[in-house]
Amino acid sequence: MCGRFAQYLRGAELDAHFGASLDGALLPPRYNIAPGSLLLAVRADPAGTRTFATLHWGLIPSWAKDRNIGYRTINARAETVAEKPSFRAAFRQRRCLIPADGFYEWQATGSGKQPYFIARRDRQPFAFAGLWETWTDPGTGKRLDSATIIVTDANDVVSPIHDRMPVILTPAAYGVWLDPTRTRPETLTPLLKPCDPAPWFAYPVDRRVNTPSEDGPALIEPWSSMIQEPELRASR
Repeated sequence: MCGRFAQYLRGAELDAHFGASLDGALLPPRYNIAPGSLLLAVRADPAGTRTFATLHWGLIPSWAKDRNIGYRTINARAETVAEKPSFRAAFRQRRCLIPADGFYEWQATGSGKQPYFIARRDRQPFAFAGLWETWTDPGTGKRLDSATIIVTDANDVVSPIHDRMPVILTPAAYGVWLDPTRTRPETLTPLLKPCDPAPWFAYPVDRRVNTPSEDGPALIEPWSSMIQEPELRASR
């Protein structure tokens, strides 16, 4: 699964990568985005124009009676996303890109779970395959847009740490994923596979990231020389 990630890059580089213009006041850079909080996403309108949007992390289906279901839908499994009632409508009609600069996974150790930060070696931004949905609160009539991150099997970098990872799309696939005319699952599911491990690396970080209220660039600094441990040499 993917339970924490970072979105900190801003400016022309981010705009150019995603083909959209970000209002700098939309969301500040963040290093520890947790379920239930706001995240930055890229959506496309029917004409294909891309825009940035803020969505709540944890997809709330339009038919849900209350928003609490969102805490159980932060991730959608690639193997079942096209059929599962919570996600199938969004998979066909409301796909999005979720920009990221890195994500966290936890490895079980003798002293507890150790968080690792996984990022591109060149530190370029990338995108998770996401879905979004609009839910209307039956009590207040207020509309809420929310999102989920699709997950798949871990690649060779992540597998020593965790058996699952987010679906990370190549830039060449962004247009396909956002294309509103693509509604047939068989044209989309081939994208939902582990990404090439070559551009990626993982390293241990401070356990302060376990606390959702913690934030800041210090959270993604290497915590120790643990990256040299034998079980992670495959990720280097």
